[in-house]
Amino acid sequence: MTITIVGLGPGDPELLTRRAWRVLEEAPEVWFRTVQHPGLEVLPVKNRHSFDDWYEQAEDFDSLYQRIADEIVNLGARPEGVVYAVPGHPLVGELTVSLILKGAAARGVKVDLIDGLGFIEPTLTALGIDALDGLQIYDAVDVARMHHPPLNPDTPALLAQVYSEAVASNTKLTLVNQYPEDHEVVLVHGAGTSNPVLERIPLYEMDHSDQISHLTSLYIPPLKRKGSFEYFQEIVAHLRAPEGCPWDRKQTHESLRAYLLEETYEVLEALDAGDYDEMYKEMGDLLLQIVLHTQIATEAGAFQMVDLIAHVCEKMIRRHPHVWGDVEVHGDAEKVLDNWIQIKKREKSTTGEDETPKSVLDGVPNALPALAYAASISSRAARVGFEWDKVEDVVAKLHEEINELFATRDPKHRAEEFGDVLTVLVNLARWWEIDPEAVMREATQKFVRRFRGIEALARDQGKRLEEMTLAEMDVLWDQVKASEKKG
Repeated sequence: MTITIVGLGPGDPELLTRRAWRVLEEAPEVWFRTVQHPGLEVLPVKNRHSFDDWYEQAEDFDSLYQRIADEIVNLGARPEGVVYAVPGHPLVGELTVSLILKGAAARGVKVDLIDGLGFIEPTLTALGIDALDGLQIYDAVDVARMHHPPLNPDTPALLAQVYSEAVASNTKLTLVNQYPEDHEVVLVHGAGTSNPVLERIPLYEMDHSDQISHLTSLYIPPLKRKGSFEYFQEIVAHLRAPEGCPWDRKQTHESLRAYLLEETYEVLEALDAGDYDEMYKEMGDLLLQIVLHTQIATEAGAFQMVDLIAHVCEKMIRRHPHVWGDVEVHGDAEKVLDNWIQIKKREKSTTGEDETPKSVLDGVPNALPALAYAASISSRAARVGFEWDKVEDVVAKLHEEINELFATRDPKHRAEEFGDVLTVLVNLARWWEIDPEAVMREATQKFVRRFRGIEALARDQGKRLEEMTLAEMDVLWDQVKASEKKG
C-alpha cells in the first residue's frame, strides 16, 4: 500500500533523476497525470496510463484534480500500490499531489515522493538570474483571478502556468493595476526543454504572443523606481531607529497631530483642484503620517501595521456580504448602506459595545469642519426616520427660517436664526445629494480666483483697489467672469 509519486522534470529527459528513471523502469505500470509533456516517449515505461481523457470530460480543474487524486489513492491502497508521474517537481504547482497527500493520510496509505527538477531552475538558467535576489513565485492562474497582484514591485517575480491566451490576458489585467502597461516582461517558453525561448515584450502585449503553451511562464523584472509598501515601512522604521533621524525619533502621537490634520487638508485641496500631480504627492505625505503613527505604536508594543491592515480588510469583507457573501442588492446603494448599518450594530453587540443605549449621533468626530459635521449629523438622524417626507417640505422650512431671520432685530437671536437657516440648507443639500462642505469650498475658491483676477486687472491699469469705487471694481469683476466663460 504505497503511492510512489515521480517528478518527471521540466521536459528534457536528460534532466530526469537517476532514481526517477529507475522507479519508472522497474514499475509494472505507471499512471501519468498527462502525457502532454516533452520526452515521455523515451522513458523506460512498460505499461502507461494517463488521465488525459478526463480533461475533456471535466467541468473545471478543481473537480478534475480531486477526481484524479481520489483515483490514485484508491490505486495506492492496493497491495501492489501505484506509481504516479507528474511533470516537474511533485510539489511545485501540482494540485493533485497536495490532494493525494491529504487523501492518503486519511486512509493510512504511505506516500513516497521522488524529487524531480521543477521549471524554476531551468527558468533561472534561461534568464540568468539568482532566485535569492528576492524572486517571488506565483501561479499565474491564481493571479489571473485577482484584481490586484500580490507582488512586491521592488523585487522580481515569476508566474508559472501561463498556459493559454485567456490566462495571459487575465493575468495582464491584474498586473496593470500595479505595473505600467509598457513595463518590459519576459515570456519564458519551454524552459528545461532542448529549445527554450525568451520573448521580451511590453506588459500590454503579453497576451498577443503566438508562442504561449502549457510550458510558458512569465518573468516580471522589478520596477526601476522602488515603490513598495514594505520599502516605505523600512524607510520610516530606519528614521525611527537609533541610527536614524533625531527629529523623527523624538516624535510622538501627540506631536504629530497637527501634521496629520495639515496633510489631510492638503489632500482635500488637491482633490478639490482635480490636480492629479499634486494629489499623489499629498496623499503620499498623508500616508507618511499613518505609517509614522503605526511605527510609534509598533515600538510601544501596541500594534503593528499587519494588525491595522488585517483589521480593515476583515471589516471591509464582513461589511460587504453582497460582494463576498450571498446577499443580493442589485445595484441598490441605499440597500448597501442599510446593510452596512445593521452589520455595524451586530458587530457592536458581539463585542459588548452596545450594552448601554447610545445615541445614533455618536461616532461623528467633533473636530470635523462645521458644514461637514452638520451634514453627517443630519444624515445620522435621517437614518432613524427623523426626516421630512419630501424635498418640498425642506424648501418650505427654508423659507420659514429665512423669514424668521429677517424678522428678528436682536443680534444674539439673529445669529441663532442664521444658524437655523444654515442647518436647513445642509439638509436640503443632502436631499439634492450635494456635499455642502465641498461646494462651500469650491464657491470660496471661485471667489478667491475672481478677486485675484480683479486685483491683476487693477494693477494692469496702474490702480489700487483701495482707491477704486465699488462700481469700478464691479466692472473689473464682470470682465473676469466674462473671461472665465470664454476660457
